[in-house]
Amino acid sequence: MSLITLKTFSFSLISLSTARADFAPYFYDNGPYSQNGNLALFSLSEDTPVGTQIYCLNGTDPEGQEVRYGLSFDPGSKEYFSVDPESGNITLVEKLDREKQDSFDVFVSITDGQSKVVERVTIFVMDANDEKPEFKNMPAIIDVLETTESGSSIYKAEAVDRDTGSGGSVTYYLQNPQTNLFAIDRHSGVLRIKPGEMLDFEKTKTHFVTVFAKDGGGNYNGKEQFLSSSATLTINVIDAQDTPPSFIGTPYFGYVYEVSVPGSEIFTVVAKDGDVGSPNPICYSFDDEVSPEGRLMDYGVTTVVIRVVDLNNNPPTFYGENGPQNMFELTMYEHPPEGEILRGLKITVNDSDQGANAKFNLRLIGPGRMLRVVPQTVLNEAQVTILVEDSAAMDYEKHHFLTYKLLAVEIDTPERFSSTADIVIHLLDTNDNAPKFSSDYYIARIPENSPGGSNVVSVTASDPDSGPWGEVKYSIYGSGADIFLIQSASGIIYTQPWASLDAEVRSKYNFYVKAEDAEGKYSLAEVFVTVLDLNDHPPAFNDNFLEKTMVIGAPVKIEAVDDDAEIPNNVIEYAIMKAEPDNNIFDINADTGEIMLKSYIKSMAIIQNITKQTDFTWSLVVQARDRGQPSFSTTAVVKIDITEETQLSGGPLGSFLMQSRNKPLQILGMLAGVIVLMVIVTVIISTATFMRNKKSNRILPNRRVRRRQRKQPTWNFKNPFKKPESSGEKFRVEEEEPEPEVVVENVNYNNNVSNVARHWPPPPCAPSLPPPAPPYIPGERQWAVPSVSATVAPKPRKKPVMTRQDTVNKALVSELKMRLEQKRLLKHQ
Repeated sequence: MSLITLKTFSFSLISLSTARADFAPYFYDNGPYSQNGNLALFSLSEDTPVGTQIYCLNGTDPEGQEVRYGLSFDPGSKEYFSVDPESGNITLVEKLDREKQDSFDVFVSITDGQSKVVERVTIFVMDANDEKPEFKNMPAIIDVLETTESGSSIYKAEAVDRDTGSGGSVTYYLQNPQTNLFAIDRHSGVLRIKPGEMLDFEKTKTHFVTVFAKDGGGNYNGKEQFLSSSATLTINVIDAQDTPPSFIGTPYFGYVYEVSVPGSEIFTVVAKDGDVGSPNPICYSFDDEVSPEGRLMDYGVTTVVIRVVDLNNNPPTFYGENGPQNMFELTMYEHPPEGEILRGLKITVNDSDQGANAKFNLRLIGPGRMLRVVPQTVLNEAQVTILVEDSAAMDYEKHHFLTYKLLAVEIDTPERFSSTADIVIHLLDTNDNAPKFSSDYYIARIPENSPGGSNVVSVTASDPDSGPWGEVKYSIYGSGADIFLIQSASGIIYTQPWASLDAEVRSKYNFYVKAEDAEGKYSLAEVFVTVLDLNDHPPAFNDNFLEKTMVIGAPVKIEAVDDDAEIPNNVIEYAIMKAEPDNNIFDINADTGEIMLKSYIKSMAIIQNITKQTDFTWSLVVQARDRGQPSFSTTAVVKIDITEETQLSGGPLGSFLMQSRNKPLQILGMLAGVIVLMVIVTVIISTATFMRNKKSNRILPNRRVRRRQRKQPTWNFKNPFKKPESSGEKFRVEEEEPEPEVVVENVNYNNNVSNVARHWPPPPCAPSLPPPAPPYIPGERQWAVPSVSATVAPKPRKKPVMTRQDTVNKALVSELKMRLEQKRLLKHQ
């Protein structure tokens, strides 16, 4: 009945402990750049394909319970994601559009079946170049007078791209600009009549101009793309009136410096149209540019006298092979040798002035210090040479093209005239990069007993080179890679189909993964795989039937072993399931497996009073259970013989003999070992003494030894197991058969010899009686401690301090001597 009560109490305690330790699960917060965690600050490009696995919710439960994941949105909002409740993998199920919604909130949850945690996170949608520029004011129809001046702006096209960054910038250009009368500013969208061109109503009454708007390009689905749109502007030419204009304020006089830059204002003339009621715009031109036979019949002419002031009037000018040029382009491979001349650029610079007015400096302005210009100072004219300064910086992966400004600035003139030329270098790619892993090492964990072909870890390496040079293939090698395979294209490492993982056999693997491009350039990373232990081994005893001898007051220990590799799977708890003939006399330490009598049992008599039996042999069914999930257990039958402490007097020797009484070979082996050890010590001491005497070369005195004849030999028993530094050891005597009670007399008196005068010391006397012998139980061996009454003769030297145990030992030795003498006398009668 008490055993059942103990079980009930134990279960209640476990339940209470479980209730108190039930903490809510939680997510791992791995930061905004991780692909697993709680989805906090996660961003996603709007061009991500539907069906892509974009994230993995990752959390745990403090008690180790299995967790499940959930995901939801605000009521009425569009649900863009779905989640696998077991693995936490999140999949995109709806197309994203940043221009419609650039962020939204998601509720992610984790539960262990009892507690549920919900977190609200915001997902940011990143832009991709998926929007074309859209015209706001086109197509359109406008009216333009045929007398509109050449170069005048007539319309401004406006287009908007809803993308951000370079994908949201817009540039404008016209279809067939060479055959068109119009030009458009590529940045502002302002449409002008080309310089030197005029509208002519009589030739063309309507012009259809197609305007293109193009964005600055950007990534879309992993590639760079440029988007554009077009619209048509209809231009109706309005005919001019017939009354010629007339100048006001004539005659005109002015002056100009010869160094004035083109377009500088020199003088202003004013004219009015003769059609005062509805005047037309007036266009001004020089006399030699107007033909009387042309359309412009309504015009007025006047003379303007302009005096040219001679000054520094020629700025430095750049020339190409075909004359003045302000744009130079070159295509070359990346990373040219340092000091190499860019021979594809044929540039000449010239200043037509003379002397100090023709002296100027050359400077190259652009990204970094990749290039330098030679010479740096020029007088009148020079051939411009561009040299490579920093080869490493001329990297195709960083710059597809390089744009520089070649600047020429006069040195010693007040005007400091200058001119510029654009140098554009288009770089071609080479295989100058090896694949690079996202990490120098990867750490993976996989449960043991996982089936063959299970995914372990995915490695990622990137090669910024273009084309086949940027394609990466993966492979693994190393002593730990035998049971693993890798997908050469994706980098997913998985186990061999035949692989069987066992944490008890091997729990750690490490090997190398190699990422290689088409030309054999590669890099390495190390992979560490830990096999997670599962509770797949039950505890096991050495034998299902164990025999133990228990001394009252001392425990006996049993031990089981669990072959699992990690705690708590290999932590064992012990419990007594059943005891016969009585259940109420034993306790067991659940952690150590020590079996002991209950604290109130101090003697064999108490056991007899409880059990009403004279048999002191018990059979116990002991259970060993591990703490894994699920938990495994095994049982063993333990046979325990109980005896009292007095029966085992003799210290370690007595305990050893009692425990090994059923193993005679073990006792003989130990005795043989002790004898061999004593012989070795004797030989060593003798050899050392001989060598010492031999070295000292001393003559030892010849002493005559007189031996007394004795009628019977003296018996001297020594305990071979007795430690020389301890005088408090006990002896245990095992008798093969019971002997009749012996009357102890003074045996020493009978040993006297008449012709030899001997002075025998009196027999030793124990100061106190030894403990009484245990009661005799039929069927069991008797273990008895003999006792004598004697006195100990004093020694002439200083008597050492003797303990009660020393006195008992001496009494035991004397008792043994007398018993052996008595046996010998009985045999001779």
